[in-house]
Parts: sequence; C-alpha cells; structure tokens
Amino acid sequence: MAEQTGDHVADWNDQSGERWVAHQARLDAMMAVFGQAAIEAAAPAADERVLDVGCGAGASSLALAAPVGPGGQVLGVDISEPLIGRARALAPLDTTALFRVADASSAELPEGAFDILFSRFGVMFFDDPIGAFAHMRRALQPGGRVAFVCWRGVAENDWMRLPMGAIKGIVPPTAPPDPEAPGPFSFSDRGRVARILTAAGFTDIVIAPFDASVPFGEGATRDAAIDDAVQMAVEVGPLSRALADQPDDIRARASAAVRAAFADLPGERSVMIDGAAWIVTARNPAS
Repeated sequence: MAEQTGDHVADWNDQSGERWVAHQARLDAMMAVFGQAAIEAAAPAADERVLDVGCGAGASSLALAAPVGPGGQVLGVDISEPLIGRARALAPLDTTALFRVADASSAELPEGAFDILFSRFGVMFFDDPIGAFAHMRRALQPGGRVAFVCWRGVAENDWMRLPMGAIKGIVPPTAPPDPEAPGPFSFSDRGRVARILTAAGFTDIVIAPFDASVPFGEGATRDAAIDDAVQMAVEVGPLSRALADQPDDIRARASAAVRAAFADLPGERSVMIDGAAWIVTARNPAS
C-alpha cells in the first residue's frame, strides 16, 4: 500500500506545519463546529477507545477524551511533527488523549483495538484512500464505528471560493487539479466517498450534508479581524501555495483583492464565512 508522498509529508513537517501551528487557535475555532458535529455522529461513550486520524494540534482528540472518560483512551495521529508537538503542549496533564507522529494509512496499529475511527478533515490526503481505509479498518473491533467530516466542493465553501476568486486576473492561472488527487476537496463527491468506504470493507455508510457559518481570523476591531483573515488566507492552504512564487507586487495586489472580498462579509471580531461539509458515518462489519 502506498504511503502519502514524501513531498507531502516533508511539507507538513516544514512550512505548512509551522504555519498551522502559528494559526492554530484561529483554525481550530473555524473548524470547531464541524468537529463537534462529527463527534456527535460518532457518539463516543465511557470507556471507549478512539483513533483520531489527522488530529492536527489535538483539539478534536481532547474533545473526544471528555466523553470516553478516564476508562477510555484517544490516540491522535498526524504526519506533522510540529502539529503533534503543539498537541502535546496543549494537552492537560490529566487527559487520556495520547499523540503520535504517524501516517495512519500505513502505521502499525493494534488489530481490533479501537471502538471508533474518527477524523476532523484528516482523511482527504491519502494517495491510496481505499488501501488506507482498509488498513485502518483492521484497527477497529468488529462492529466498530467510523465518523469523520470532510469538505464538500469549492463552490460551496466561501472560505476557499472567495479568496481564490478574488485573485483571478492578478495571479496567473494554473491548471485545475485532479478532483480526486489528495487534497482538501478530494472527498467532495459523495458517491466517491461511498465507493471508497465500500471497497475498504465498511457497511452502513451514511453521508449527510452539514453547513455552518464559521469565524475566519480574529481581531479586537472589524478592520483588525479582516486583516487577520487576509493574513491567514495568504499563509495557510491553497491560496498560500498560489502566491508562494509570486513577486511582492502581485502578492500585495492579491492581498488587497482578498481583503475587499472579505470586507463584504458579516462579523465584528471575526469574518463570518460559509463552510460546507459531509458528515460521514459507517461501521466495521460485526463478523
């Protein structure tokens, strides 16, 4: 089974990981409502064991640790050493959550050790998603549950659509990515998600839309919040990659255009922007 590409892993252990650490509080605030919806779908109970895939800086793992209680355990795994380091730094001393630098698609995982396979936006990046989910399924006990949240399409996610639309005509266009290539929107097709999980051996698959208006950036005043949202957009994610090799004048024009797009959105201490996701649940067959 193919692991995630070396370039992808290296990036998350370098600039991408460091930038996510720098913006960790804002990014976790943006994703919190989606993560909570996925946790409610997972319905973790006392004494259960949870594998949190792509746990980032650990917010989802720590949230899962509360309902499983002292008799349960949460193992958060991520390929990024900077993010796992941040997760360990933020974790309370009495938490049952543990954190490990690992690629869940290929890491050695104890067979049948977990009651729940969970992820908050961490499963869209596997080179071989069927192989990855089949590998992770073996770590679930028979009858074990899956619950994860993944983004729907770019057109439905204004946190992506607006800034990328704003830079058209400023930044030279690039070829559109393969919609099934590893990336934040590779699970936007509900049918593809169902096919992946079915091929990996899961049953009882349910894929439900979930929409929310989320805070993007933060600041003491509206202008400061917009400035922070622009900074976050140009430093994290696809927009940062689009601007990475551009000269300073193009970057400045692009930032101004993104700021104008954000200025039309509501919000005082944050820019409130629409996000659209799938909440996905499934089950490992009981036998």
